Amino acid sequence: MQRQIEGSQAIAATVALCRPQVVCAYPISPQTHIIEELGAMVKSGRLESCEYINVDSEMAAMSVAIGASSVGARSFTATASQGLLYMIEAVYNAAGLGLPVVMTLANRAIGAPINIWNDHTDAMAVRDSGWVQIFAETNQEAVDLHILAFSLAEELSVPVMVCVDGFILTHSIERVDIPDQEQVDRMVPPFEPRQVLDPDDPVSIGAMVGPEAFTEVRYLAQVRMRRALEVIPEIAEQNAEVLGRPAGGLLHPYRTEDADVVVVAMGSVLGTIKDVADDLRDEGLRIGVLGISCFRPFPVQAVREALNGATRIIVVEKAFSIGYGGILSTDIAMALAGRPAPIHTVVAGLGGRPVWAESLKKLFLEAVEGILEETVFCDLNTELVEAEIERMAFSRRSGPPAENVLRDLAQQAGGLR
Repeated sequence: MQRQIEGSQAIAATVALCRPQVVCAYPISPQTHIIEELGAMVKSGRLESCEYINVDSEMAAMSVAIGASSVGARSFTATASQGLLYMIEAVYNAAGLGLPVVMTLANRAIGAPINIWNDHTDAMAVRDSGWVQIFAETNQEAVDLHILAFSLAEELSVPVMVCVDGFILTHSIERVDIPDQEQVDRMVPPFEPRQVLDPDDPVSIGAMVGPEAFTEVRYLAQVRMRRALEVIPEIAEQNAEVLGRPAGGLLHPYRTEDADVVVVAMGSVLGTIKDVADDLRDEGLRIGVLGISCFRPFPVQAVREALNGATRIIVVEKAFSIGYGGILSTDIAMALAGRPAPIHTVVAGLGGRPVWAESLKKLFLEAVEGILEETVFCDLNTELVEAEIERMAFSRRSGPPAENVLRDLAQQAGGLR
């Protein structure tokens, strides 16, 4: 059913249609509206046979999800940013135990300095934890990916994280097609767990494993994750038949068939990038866009095939590895090892900074002309940066960079004298 609805509420409505049995709730912006809406649905009886558990921390939320999943309950939670880091021990435990927990990650920057706005730093912090990570470009895709997530998690017994750009998607209101209960029941069958704690058949989980078997356990986790690259397209195709529209997948190519230049990105920034690509196409530049939906496991072969004809690749990403460089671009480079196409990294949108079409267009044209640096920070205020670098060189006790930059920014704007 078509509804004009906030992204968080659309996600909550979809999760409810997937019939979770346990929802663990601890609020942190920008995911709070998701669990608030689910709580209201449980309280009113609109979401039946579900236990809504308020906990005292994000660590407790994931711990409860692990406990619930281990006894055979379909479990869901949501978090963001520092909350994800607070639960990180349990995040690794859920993956190590092979439990099919589904979690929404409303992507948000990680401090310090404190920042509540969107980038992908939080997801990147746990990219090696053993969770499947899938990124939504739109709220419609966020809805469809949550349906896929429950099926995928329970088919392979792996935890799945649906990454949704905080505020940009979670708090935006747009038209979304939310399926009905009968459709979701066809796509998400009743939960049949692969492992269950049962007092009548006692076993232990999370036991210590020494050097004699730890490598094998990790290898089997890799086997399950690699299997996800086969299962995700299968589930997406099945769901598309039910919904009558594309419903997930590994990649989303856009005008790449004859493209010389391909821009690669994840999440909501793809919409702006596609607009820029359309404008440049009108100007005669053969440019396309490749959206990465499945980030972990990384679809190496699919990426190689999608970028086979590109002579130049530009990766736009909302995170980077401090001391090294682009994270997504590093994965792209590894996937294309041995191919001569140059790869440029454009770091954009950190901490919620707007990503302007004009800025991207300028950078894309510079890349085509061969004058774009290997790694570029989009719309970087070089005056602020150079002032702080000079300050650090002049005085060992130059003070906290964040406060210094804010003071300089106020002086630029005429706010301080």
